[in-house]
Amino acid sequence: MSWYLVIKGLHIIFMVAWFAGIFYLPRIFVYHAESDSLEVRAQLAIMAKRLLYFVTPFAILTLIFGIALIVMQGMDWFRFSTWLHIKILLVTVLYIYHGYCFILLKRFQADCNQRTGLFYRIFNEVPVLFLFAIILLAVMKPFYG
Repeated sequence: MSWYLVIKGLHIIFMVAWFAGIFYLPRIFVYHAESDSLEVRAQLAIMAKRLLYFVTPFAILTLIFGIALIVMQGMDWFRFSTWLHIKILLVTVLYIYHGYCFILLKRFQADCNQRTGLFYRIFNEVPVLFLFAIILLAVMKPFYG
């Protein structure tokens, strides 16, 4: 058994779990922003908090296993993997996005959201675009060598 493949599999599994939450969380924000009911908004804030706190460990494990893969490949490989540098940049933006979700959650919990449902619908599409780019970089490995 190859430990590299086990680590790679875990990296992918936790990434998929993380993205499931990252795709759904902004949808909850849409419903919250568009609701006129205090009870509904309170329930949606609870759902958003539970989801965000549930998927955050998946984000952390994705990072840990991703770093492990880089370490296993070695610094020479890393140095010449320009595609990976681009991927890391995109992933960094996604971690910033994830962190920003905590800020948005606090605003929803305080019932002081100032953004529209349209904003959150657009916000909901951002990780999809990044996922496409990240997966294509990882599979095609352009700019290698």
